[in-house]
Amino acid sequence: MNPDPIQSEDPKPVVLVVDDSLDVQRLLRARLRSEDLDLICADNGADGVALARARLPAIILLDLDMPDVDGFEVLRALKDDQRTLEIPVIVLSGLQNAQDKVTAFDLGAVDYITKPFDLMELRCRVRAALRLHHLVQMLAQRAQIDGLTGLWNRAYFDSRWKEEFSRAVRYDRPVSLSLLDIDHFKSVNDTYGHPAGDAVLQAFCKVLLRESRHTDIACRYGGEEFALIMPDTAPADAAGVCDRIRAAVAALVWSRHPDRAVTVSAGVAGGVPVDGFTPVQWIEAADEQLYSAKHGGRNRVMVRDTGANPLTLARAG
Repeated sequence: MNPDPIQSEDPKPVVLVVDDSLDVQRLLRARLRSEDLDLICADNGADGVALARARLPAIILLDLDMPDVDGFEVLRALKDDQRTLEIPVIVLSGLQNAQDKVTAFDLGAVDYITKPFDLMELRCRVRAALRLHHLVQMLAQRAQIDGLTGLWNRAYFDSRWKEEFSRAVRYDRPVSLSLLDIDHFKSVNDTYGHPAGDAVLQAFCKVLLRESRHTDIACRYGGEEFALIMPDTAPADAAGVCDRIRAAVAALVWSRHPDRAVTVSAGVAGGVPVDGFTPVQWIEAADEQLYSAKHGGRNRVMVRDTGANPLTLARAG
């Protein structure tokens, strides 16, 4: 999953209804049909919590009075889970006493609407909750986006790499990481000026996104160095992706310096993680391969299998 911020279009927000009344579900589907959202439903609390964890909806409309697992228990489960903690919950309930409202708000609900509810008012409150959710998501995402290139930044890389590495360990799946560095970038800045250097960075990022796969996660690691996380990818396949990027960059013609080519070196570490190998060590292995590519002549990809049978491969431009 790679929703690169400069590429993706925002999907419709998902609204989850957790209510044991099929009549209420049908009513909400009918009345919210004209809204720009996708409505999904669960008719009991346990399924509601499971669906919230699986789909991560923008907001949840939650009934309190349900058999087995009531709405209060659902709220507690949602707010105790890091994945669903921040999802706004609007309570829809026939319970009208003040203590129920206080309890719902104390447990983390953002709004409380009593049944029978006014449908126009409900639509307005849903829109308000969706606007708030969008703003919070936008602020959170912008905090993780590099301003110049539009790629995910180093902070995002640090957290996402740990997640992908842990997933590879848990499911015994391969994962590859590449560190890519623009060759002699300082001399581009020094010779042609920083606007030319910025143009190189931005053009490189377009190539990086175009030549990588949808499942790859591209990040600006720092300066002229970039990271590409490739889940479920063996090292040889990762080397192929990076070599495609390398070749595409080398073929570019630059308007500010048409006689000066720009090239990229890359180091790849990939394989199925073995016991004792940490995410930091994996980064160090990729960095070592990048160092080898730089000192081996640049404009090349060096790759190491860091899985059960370590070996080093070389791929030159």
